[in-house]
Amino acid sequence: MTQILLIEDESRIASFVEKGLRAAGYAVLHGATAAEGFELALHHSVDLTVLDLGLPDEDGLRLLGRLRGQGFRAPVIILTARSTSADTVAGLESGADDYMAKPFSIDELLARIRLRLRGGSAEEPTTLSAGRLILDLHARQVTVGEKQHDLSSREFALIETFMRHPGQVLSREQLLERVWGYSFDPGSNLVDVYVRYLRAKIGAEAIRTVRGVGYRLEI
Repeated sequence: MTQILLIEDESRIASFVEKGLRAAGYAVLHGATAAEGFELALHHSVDLTVLDLGLPDEDGLRLLGRLRGQGFRAPVIILTARSTSADTVAGLESGADDYMAKPFSIDELLARIRLRLRGGSAEEPTTLSAGRLILDLHARQVTVGEKQHDLSSREFALIETFMRHPGQVLSREQLLERVWGYSFDPGSNLVDVYVRYLRAKIGAEAIRTVRGVGYRLEI
């Protein structure tokens, strides 16, 4: 089984990411400090590492440099609140293979993990299709029949989640986790609001309400 090393000190984020990784079929090792992460990386078979930079005992970039210096060659995806272009460049130049800013979508993180595990050579699909819907992942537009609609960032993330799970009932909690990330409020009505926005663009019949459970994309 593919094993992912998660080095993250914030327990809520770590729990959220670990849950998503295990649901996707990965084994997970978790270190809450740089010291723990360093030991896990060097003494276990690790296929990929997800690394936070703001660790309590050492900056993540320094840890990454030490790991690379010890011959650690597994792909590393930095997952951090530092989101400037200078931060991204510094991370990549320190030996990271990819860089994601928080807040983040677990589906996007999983897609990046799959790409890195393939060696970064295979092209990710640029569109998703489900029934009459075609989603352009680069332009962030959805086409319904002959009509094309631009999407806000949250509308895009929501319809992408539905289209990656066509015909599957998704609970409000699942959608909040996947679209709004680890910081979601379980009592929020955001899902219902954005489902209404999407229905106005792709048709009310495209997303069915399953009472007491959640929503399903009809295909």
